[in-house]
Amino acid sequence: MIKLLRVRNLKVEVLKKDIIGALAKKLKVEVSDILDYEIIKESIDARNKAEIYYIYELDVNVKNEKRIKYNNDIFESKKREYVFSKTGTKKGNIVIVGAGPAGLFASYLLSENGYKPLIIERGKKVEERIEDIEEFFKTNKLKPDSNVQFGEGGAGAFSDGKLNTLIKDLENRHFKVFETFIKCGAPSDIMYSNHPHIGTDLLRIVIKNMREKIISMGGKFRFETKLTDLIIENNELKEIIVNNDEHIKCDALVLAIGHSARDTFKMLYKSNLIMEPKPFAVGLRVIHDQNMINESQYGKKYKDVLPNASYKLTKQVGDRGVYTFCMCPGGYVINASSEKNMLAINGMSNHDRNSGFANSALIVTINEKDFGSNPLDGIEYQRNLEKKAYEIGNGKIPIQLLKDFKDNKKSNSFGNLKPLFKSEYEFANLNKILPNYISSSIKEAFPEFGRKIKGFDNDDTVLCGVESRTSSPVRIVRNELLESNIKGIYPCGEGAGYAGGITSAAIDGIKVAEELAKIYK
Repeated sequence: MIKLLRVRNLKVEVLKKDIIGALAKKLKVEVSDILDYEIIKESIDARNKAEIYYIYELDVNVKNEKRIKYNNDIFESKKREYVFSKTGTKKGNIVIVGAGPAGLFASYLLSENGYKPLIIERGKKVEERIEDIEEFFKTNKLKPDSNVQFGEGGAGAFSDGKLNTLIKDLENRHFKVFETFIKCGAPSDIMYSNHPHIGTDLLRIVIKNMREKIISMGGKFRFETKLTDLIIENNELKEIIVNNDEHIKCDALVLAIGHSARDTFKMLYKSNLIMEPKPFAVGLRVIHDQNMINESQYGKKYKDVLPNASYKLTKQVGDRGVYTFCMCPGGYVINASSEKNMLAINGMSNHDRNSGFANSALIVTINEKDFGSNPLDGIEYQRNLEKKAYEIGNGKIPIQLLKDFKDNKKSNSFGNLKPLFKSEYEFANLNKILPNYISSSIKEAFPEFGRKIKGFDNDDTVLCGVESRTSSPVRIVRNELLESNIKGIYPCGEGAGYAGGITSAAIDGIKVAEELAKIYK
């Protein structure tokens, strides 16, 4: 039986991209001995701008593999596999609240394994949601339950579709996530790319296909259906109420509500679910010319050859961290508001990332000392910033040049950089939104970031506000079985405080599905 070899740390010069030649050299065999290979990981080593390399990890099928000498970079490959086990003994009605990554993957795993969960979503299905969001971008008329935050796919459906995650995953749940995405129409390179992303245009298709597969396997969806109350007896969930008047029997409730369901958090708190405030970060978005970022990251030789570059920058300012987050190469800044008379922004990219402009959140850490110890105080802190942003921008995205931000004065025109926006914008003074400890921290970070990326701190760099929805300000407490203090309720995903992005939220949805499968048959 032929054994697959795992080969790590294979360096392949970008312009040549001769993977087979590099493999033959590393394995000390002839090129003709390489039968085939599968890329497991691909990253870029751009430390030396004179010669940039792809770094690969691959599974390789080679003639007469017994002659190959094993070492730290060459060894027998082991199959990557995710296993879902069912040991439950009792029947039950499972309801999943929210059709974002956590809710969709909890639904997908349960449906795939014989369950028939009901998925309720306050917003619309993704194809109808697109129409509402495009209309909002044009007219600035917000629909509170159908916007960038609410609707099938969650907030991630109108972002860059980044799939990076730093969580440990010994059970190969991320492999299941990526495999499912690919089955539903995502590009296959997400399985091995060091910076996998789908893009909002493709992600919408993937989400629709996931829904259709879930339905074909027995799951049911109800859109424009909002969780409005809980019926609890003896500390155990019995029913839920949706749209204020309809009762639905429920034995297990998966709360995958997303980080912007502020009214739902309030209802849950009144229902005595134990919650705690969670540190998060707030700030602005920064926009640059993508070509400038490419040249800084790759150099002139490679800037037009490699995919649009990303970056990640951090600086400690006193006891606060200042860092970039959710960087969107070739993307747009969008109005991501979900409440009337408030304004929040986000970054979005299509799969080809071809807008010509790079944007990233530039945010500062905050904690209970800043917003209070009540579980819902962080939400009010966000709302206060979003009200100010709405006011100074007259309901449009407020923007400012970096030089004017430093000088604390309103901008009136662009400099050399004239970015594209998906939403309406207006020049303003962003210092009026942020407390001084946030704005001063951002200002202090810029010179160091400019030393790391040439041009990052140019005077005509464009700033936008306010970036307030970086993560959930609330954590709904759960035990080792992923259950809340109310029996039958399972907090899940980013909104509940247990994830930070599409992949980690999807993985948390899978974890909750696994726990439910231990109880219900």
